[in-house]
Amino acid sequence: MADTDSIRVMRVADEIRELVELLTPWDELESRHRAECLAWLAGTDDIFRRQKPRTPSPHLVAYFLLRDATDGAVLLVDHRGAGMWLPSGGHVEPGEHPVATVRREMVEELGVPAVFAPEFGERPAFLTVTDTVGPPEQRHTDVSLWFVLSGSRDQKLVPDPGEFHGVRWWTPQEVSAAVPGTCEPHLSRVLAKLTA
Repeated sequence: MADTDSIRVMRVADEIRELVELLTPWDELESRHRAECLAWLAGTDDIFRRQKPRTPSPHLVAYFLLRDATDGAVLLVDHRGAGMWLPSGGHVEPGEHPVATVRREMVEELGVPAVFAPEFGERPAFLTVTDTVGPPEQRHTDVSLWFVLSGSRDQKLVPDPGEFHGVRWWTPQEVSAAVPGTCEPHLSRVLAKLTA
């Protein structure tokens, strides 16, 4: 059984590397993050969080932007732990494919099934490598794959009150105008890539 698990984890790690290799960086920072991610993937066999909050660091995260194509607005969550507005998502479980993470987290966090945006399908649209905030003993590095889901402002959602103070649709203009530290720091860059 252990050998089967190891083979499955290695296969998923190879698939993740392929997703990252296929990603076209938007700017110099994403290009650096992509290179850093590929070097990390080549240098470790442990990419999944095994123990909360930080073991090992870095580890893999799957974000997803629920996006209304009519005006480019995205649904953000007022995340209790992070203290800022973020896209939904979560840590990729050991041996889990990030697409499965998105499907699982969409139901857990927002109560609806994931519908991947046709222009990206089940491929990430963006990649970031960031250090988390919080007490020093909890800080770590997240390698985040950003997926895009089709959504609508009229969509009925069931947000998880244990994780979020609330949820809200944000237009790209509102994200750009937000006070620094209010929203996920790479969000404006992601939205610029999506509208280019």
